[in-house]
Amino acid sequence: MPDTEKTGTRTKVIAITGTSSGIGRATALALAAAGATVVLGARRSDRVEQLAGEIRERGGRAVALATDVRRRDDLIRMVDTAVTEFGRLDVLVNNAGIGPISPLDDLRVDEWDDMIDVNLRGVLHGIAAALPVFRHQGFGHLVTVASTAAYRTVPGQAVYSATKTAVRTVCEGLRQEVGETVRVTVVSPGFVHTDFVNAVADPHARAALVASRDAMALDPAAIADAIAYAVTQPDQVDINEIVVRPTAQR
Repeated sequence: MPDTEKTGTRTKVIAITGTSSGIGRATALALAAAGATVVLGARRSDRVEQLAGEIRERGGRAVALATDVRRRDDLIRMVDTAVTEFGRLDVLVNNAGIGPISPLDDLRVDEWDDMIDVNLRGVLHGIAAALPVFRHQGFGHLVTVASTAAYRTVPGQAVYSATKTAVRTVCEGLRQEVGETVRVTVVSPGFVHTDFVNAVADPHARAALVASRDAMALDPAAIADAIAYAVTQPDQVDINEIVVRPTAQR
């Protein structure tokens, strides 16, 4: 049987981006409840501070940082905070992402740029910040939240799907490069009940998404469970990809 103290979360230091709501918040709560020390990042600093306080009130250890993954220095600061305050970083969860989806004909070029900057460049910034630390330590785990849109593209999601497909490609390349010292996991959620749909500008498209979300979307805790599963495997086990979608989703 595996050593649960070694493979569980009780002694792990885990940094998570995009923790102000949704999957990031659920993941922070789940991992902290399991005993992990969590370093929390999000652009909405008031929410992430509130989450850290909530975790501490429950007896957990948490630090909150205002973090915009579009800025490489913010990710470096997040990783440095983990190492400085807690001695190491075991896991970085690249969770921050946005999805202001729209048909290409709408020419929402600024939104395309935002998705590229957050969904892809933000993951690269996380890798660039954590990988030197993981190499120095001789261990580490990169967990990245992608999407089922990386496997199936539908109208209106061309750019969003492109960013998530790129994330899967980058993480697969990383997995092959880092060898035995660093684990790499991609978790791809289907429809999850978050405020993701609020970013959709077209009111008719947004209403349709809200209706679908309310009919079948998963609780963010389901994705948090998948992340926890990957994180708690024995050191020699690398869970590379997990796809979690509602049974009703096609």
